[in-house]
Amino acid sequence: MAMSSGMSLFCRLTGRSLGSVLGHGRGKTLTARRWYISASAGNHLQFKLDERTAHSSLDLFKKDTGVIYRMLGVDPTLVQDTPLRFRDWAVVLADTHIDSGRHYWEVMVKKSHEFRVGVAEVLTSRDECVGTNSSSWVFAFVQRKWFAMTTGKQFPVPLVGKPDRVGLLLDYEAGWLSLVDIQKAEVVYTIKTQFRSPISPAFALWDGELLTHSGLEIPPGL
Repeated sequence: MAMSSGMSLFCRLTGRSLGSVLGHGRGKTLTARRWYISASAGNHLQFKLDERTAHSSLDLFKKDTGVIYRMLGVDPTLVQDTPLRFRDWAVVLADTHIDSGRHYWEVMVKKSHEFRVGVAEVLTSRDECVGTNSSSWVFAFVQRKWFAMTTGKQFPVPLVGKPDRVGLLLDYEAGWLSLVDIQKAEVVYTIKTQFRSPISPAFALWDGELLTHSGLEIPPGL
C-alpha cells in the first residue's frame, strides 16, 4: 500500500507507526511479571534487543544488536502475539533490566534521521511511544534537532549537528540519564528523574537503522 507524503510526515512527527494509523487491532494487556532474560552485572551492561518487544515495522539484525525500520513492516498477524510487543509504535526494548548502578552504552545513529534513544520501565505501556509518558526518558533526533523527552514534553538539547555515534550514561540511584558526546568524552545534556522500578534501554526509529554497542566501560571523567 502506498503512503502519501502527508501521512508519512504525520507518522514521523507523532512517533506513530504506519500500522497504528491504518488501524491494526490491539494485542493483550501487559501484566506485571518478570519477563526479561538477562540482568546487568556490575558497570559493564551487556544487552541485545528483545524481538518479543519489537513493533512489526522493525527488524533486528547483527545478532540482535541492531534494528532497522521498514515503512510498511510485517503484517501484525504474522508476528507472534505477545503482550510484550509494542503495538502502535516503532519501538523495541533491550533484553535486560537495570535496577542499580552506573552504566554506559553507545548507539550508531548515522543511518537514521528520526529516532529516540534512552530508557523505559520494563513494564512501560505498549500502547504509548517512549518519551510520551512518565515511564520513559529519551533523547530524540527529529527535523535535524535534538530534544530530551519524557511525559510528552520536549526540551531542546544543545548538540550541534548529528554525530555518527552517541553515548548514553545512566546513573540509576541518582536518577540521571545523560547524552554523551563521545568525540569530546563529555556530557551534553542530563535528564534528571527518580527511577522507581527496573528499566531497560529503549529505542524508537522511523527511518534507517540503529546499531547498539554495549558491554563498554564508562569513559574516564564521566
